[in-house]
Order: sequence, then C-alpha cells, then structure tokens
Amino acid sequence: MTAPTEADQQPPATWYELCMDTTGGERLGRFWAEVVGARFEPDAEDGNVVSDLPGGGVAMCRVPEAKSVKHRVHLDIYTTSVGSLRDLGASVVLPAEESGLGWTVMADPEGGEFCAFLREPDALPDYRLHGVVVDCADPEAQARWWGAAFGVEVKGDAEKGWWWLEEVPGMPITTMDFVPVPEPKTVKNRIHWDVRSTVEEMRTLGARLLRARDEEISWDVMADPEGNEFCVFDRLPS
Repeated sequence: MTAPTEADQQPPATWYELCMDTTGGERLGRFWAEVVGARFEPDAEDGNVVSDLPGGGVAMCRVPEAKSVKHRVHLDIYTTSVGSLRDLGASVVLPAEESGLGWTVMADPEGGEFCAFLREPDALPDYRLHGVVVDCADPEAQARWWGAAFGVEVKGDAEKGWWWLEEVPGMPITTMDFVPVPEPKTVKNRIHWDVRSTVEEMRTLGARLLRARDEEISWDVMADPEGNEFCVFDRLPS
C-alpha cells in the first residue's frame, strides 16, 4: 500500500455556500439574484429564499433582528452602471467620485453595504459576484487561518495591510479578502459562509463551537479566531 500523497489529502474544510440574513419576504433574495446574475428560487420547505448561483448558492436566511451596524462581511460586485443598481432598489452610500477609490459603496434594500465596480458591457461576466470581503483586526492572521482551513495559498500587500485568498475549491467567487478596520466586532454577522468539515477538524485549527446541531438544525455553528460565525455541514460522500 502506498502512502497518500499531498494531492490526495483533503483540506480541513471545503466551501459550501454563502448565507445572508434578511428580515423576511423575498425582496432581498430577488434583489441579489438580479444583481449577481442568478436564478431566484423560493424555498417553501423552511421559509428561506435562495438565490441559486453557478457552483454554489446564496441562502437568504430569515432572522427577527434588523441590520444595526455596518456589515463586517460584505460583497463586491461588477456592474455596468450605478444607475442600474438603483433601479433594482439599491442606494448610494459613498460615490467613487467622492472617495477617489475604484468602487462605489452602496446599500441593498435592507441597508446592507456592498461595493460596486464598474465594467464595460462587453467585459461584464455572467456571474457578477467578485469577492467576499471580511473586516478584521488582524487581516494577515485571518487570511492565513482561512487559507489553512481551505488549503490554499495566502496572497497579500503588507504595505496596505490587505490579504486575500484566490481559487478556493468549490467557491464560485474570485476572491476572499481580509481588510483592516479599527472597530471591533459587536454583533452577529449578517453575511456568513458555510463549509463542509467536522467540528473536530475546525477546533484543531482554533475555531470555537457556538451551537451544536440539534433537533432544530442539522449543522454546527462555529466561530473563527475573530468571532466570525460560520456553519459546518457534513462532508459529501467521496
């Protein structure tokens, strides 16, 4: 019997899907499906609504609490115009012309911030969700933690303090970015991601178990070293 090679070894976690809290109804799900170029599908079984995306999904999870602070996890998207996003129900928070940056900060119909990057129509991809951006106290440490979890190389710009992951297996999004912010995390994130792994593997990396699966949920809720919530689902049979 030959020993398993590095290529045969599974990383501790694999990407499953992206989840976004909503206070109810289908408006937010329909908005994001249109924004990223997805098919909207209501899920009548559990009351959630889901935007079905290529290679993954955005589960719109109904919660009782409304948005109260700036999103600590937000999405970067491509669009041909800010006006087209306004027509869908978004609002402008900070125009690129005022910030001098290469993107416009906007808010979705429930006030969730996201960043819009302009592209010419012939350069607009069919799937327009480019990045998941995570605010951090220590971006490098967070990037290296999730890089180890997903088994991918960490890239970064030490001068700017930005760090990111690319080509995460199974993730239908180009980058996962970790950026520095001065404010601490104070409430549950309204956007989180789900992984396929085990509680034991994620604990070995340093994650904390927040809620074990029970009669109400079939997954485990955990938190990374900076307290960002994520859900752990069973691995698929090989």
